[in-house]
Amino acid sequence: MKKRNTEVQPIRSIREMMEIAVTQNPNLISYQYQNGKELISVTTLEFYDSVENLGAKLTEMGFGRSHIACVGENSYPWIQTFLMSLMTAGVFVPIDKELPADNMIYLLNESDSEIVFCSEKYEKIFADHRAELPCVKKIVCFERADHEGDFLSFRRLIAEGAKLDRAAYDSLKSDANELKYLVYTSGTTGIAKGVMLTEHNLCCGIYYGLLVSSIYEKGLSVLPYHHTYEAVCELLVSIHHQTTICINDSLRHVQKNLQFYRPTHIYLVPAFSDHFYNSIWSTVRKQGKEKLFRRMLKLSDGLRKIGIDLRRVFFRSILKQFGGKLRRIVCGGAPIRPEVGAFFDQIGIALTGGYGITECSPLVSVNDDDKTNNFSSAGHHLACLQWKINDPIDGIGEICVKGDVVMLGYYKRPDLTAEAIQNGWFYTGDYGYINEKDEIVITGRKKNIIVLSNGKNIYPEEMELRMQQALPYLTEVVVSGIRNEHGQDTGLAAECYIADETINREKVPGDIRAALSALPAYKQILNITFRAEPFPKTTSNKIKRG
Repeated sequence: MKKRNTEVQPIRSIREMMEIAVTQNPNLISYQYQNGKELISVTTLEFYDSVENLGAKLTEMGFGRSHIACVGENSYPWIQTFLMSLMTAGVFVPIDKELPADNMIYLLNESDSEIVFCSEKYEKIFADHRAELPCVKKIVCFERADHEGDFLSFRRLIAEGAKLDRAAYDSLKSDANELKYLVYTSGTTGIAKGVMLTEHNLCCGIYYGLLVSSIYEKGLSVLPYHHTYEAVCELLVSIHHQTTICINDSLRHVQKNLQFYRPTHIYLVPAFSDHFYNSIWSTVRKQGKEKLFRRMLKLSDGLRKIGIDLRRVFFRSILKQFGGKLRRIVCGGAPIRPEVGAFFDQIGIALTGGYGITECSPLVSVNDDDKTNNFSSAGHHLACLQWKINDPIDGIGEICVKGDVVMLGYYKRPDLTAEAIQNGWFYTGDYGYINEKDEIVITGRKKNIIVLSNGKNIYPEEMELRMQQALPYLTEVVVSGIRNEHGQDTGLAAECYIADETINREKVPGDIRAALSALPAYKQILNITFRAEPFPKTTSNKIKRG
């Protein structure tokens, strides 16, 4: 299968990127989604026209230079709003749909948003809190049939824009190095910070990302659109690469939609790939075919060493569960478990890991297409970046990056900006080391480091990964410090969630001791507890710590 558009064209603006796509491939099916039982397909030209019509209408209404917010489920109207906003002279503000109503109201005010696009569920929230949104002039609902006061119909705006001259909208320009995309990120701490990204940041992320890691002709879009990873690395990259995006309607339907749309690639977080991995092995064991399956893996590996690749023949029944055409899973948000990456490679699906952070638009590094995919690292940095390790201890320290994808700073927070960006270097808050191949290996978050009373630093994510590698039945595990009466951490505890109810909990402590036996005494787990339910998570499926 050939990848298209391998000669990546540099871009200076999102508008230029959009116009390249519509000029080169107007009849490409850019988007597919289900409306009830009907499959809707939208060409690049149809998408472009709808975005232009919406932009023409908003410009006429006086919102051509406004902060434009959007909240709602993943949908085609969300994407239309996203591209329309990026091609104005204003700022796009995605809002996490999982936030409590009071947090949404706060962020709309904090972000200086003047118009809000939303799905029906959120229109009611904003109607109930209308008096608390003094800066918001209009609220546009994706499902609404007609205008009513400040509440406008998305479809009618597009229809009204179709009757207007697009010249005013098309002529809108903003400085490529000024704020264009305002993303509020709280990570796992709950403290919202407005990350200020520029159009130059976005264009560099798209261009330099595609130089080292390409995609295929059809992707299934799963992760929340308000996350920069999905919005930039999936939605924007797919426009420039001229790829079809199939919109997944629910996280509950990912497996079903893989089989329905039959994508060639998908962007996920490692929690999904871990789930797929565990599910495959669980099914194999229930069928009593584990020994046969392992023999097939060994045979396939041996044949590949002599240039014969029969993975997609030997493991056709497994690949069929993913639609039969899936070639690549791109994983971000957390390190990949090496054994999971190796397994997917064995059955014919490349599991590509990278490292990113919202403040870097969001891509910092990725495993290259043309080099060995190292499941233990997050690959090489983009060509537009430099990186270094600050104050390393035994080689491990805070990862710092400098270059074209680094944010302007935090909105209205010069204090936080000055703390995070020093002499052009962005201090990521992530810890890791650079290996002999100039690849980055992530060991954990700075805020999660456990400093024991003996002065030793513990990276809990590193410990958790080691345990899950050795004990696949550990669905989730969180390592924390055991604190004494003086507030000092004197040892380590592990809280475990095991989805498989057949696992004997009494054997788990011994298994963990065996998994960590090669580590020094201060890295041993002293207390082990179990939980009945999965850990609470952020909307990007990261465990909330603390």
